[in-house]
Amino acid sequence: MRIPIPPVPLPEHVVEVAREYDEGRREPVEPRDAATVILLRASERGTLVYYLRRQVSMDFAAGMCVYPGGGVDPRDFDHDVAWAGPSEADWAARLGCDEETARALVCAAVRETFEESGVLLAGPSADEVVADTTGDDWEADRVALESRELAMTDFLDRRGLVLRTDLLGVWGAWLTPVFEPKRYRTWFFVALLPEGQRTRDVSTESSEVAWLPAADAVAMAEAGEMLMMPPTYLTSLEVSQHAGPAEVVAAARERTVEMHTPGVVPLGEGWTLSIPPHLEPVLAARHGS
Repeated sequence: MRIPIPPVPLPEHVVEVAREYDEGRREPVEPRDAATVILLRASERGTLVYYLRRQVSMDFAAGMCVYPGGGVDPRDFDHDVAWAGPSEADWAARLGCDEETARALVCAAVRETFEESGVLLAGPSADEVVADTTGDDWEADRVALESRELAMTDFLDRRGLVLRTDLLGVWGAWLTPVFEPKRYRTWFFVALLPEGQRTRDVSTESSEVAWLPAADAVAMAEAGEMLMMPPTYLTSLEVSQHAGPAEVVAAARERTVEMHTPGVVPLGEGWTLSIPPHLEPVLAARHGS
């Protein structure tokens, strides 16, 4: 199976279903809030991005290559934790949401990154980060978080850790189209791999993981060698335009985002899904249109 890269031609039956939602003849599924993190590191081959291939048994994006991420858990933010970096109000302004949602998203981003890669964006103080998370005690906590036996807030409190929100940057926001049976309101973050930490193939939701140059991942998706949903492909393409990971993070610190819900728009004599306006010239330059 090959997932077409944007612009994706839409079958007529999908267009008709989309019209039914637009006209109020169908009720869309309520989306769940989620966070995903584009984990970056430098290399001689350019900006490396951490990708996971989702298990083919998953009921959403099965077999797709994605960034670490997932849905918000209410226990991600059920009480205040030690916090370094922008305030909740600042995060809310940058993410385009209310303060409670912003706090939930930032906490979920840190938790999901730890669960799915072993990388923890937290430390014993506001200017430190955990140096090594490969020990058995850390792995036991990671597994407990993944299984929801342990709450993120309790994990941070018990470990005496400060949430390093200053290590995160804002990149984008996508809402699954109205005609999809399972929907997520997903905010995209970026983060550099902390010095001393390393990723591990630990997530039960992935079949394999890899660090790849963003440009190579884009080319592989275009060749049908790597399956990506359009937001992942477009994000990887945009990241590949920057000279290195430090430049990506610097750009992210200047961003505010608006949630984009792909809608049906004309494509020649057919139809496709819309993309955020700021990505249209990036995609056009890539495909010479």
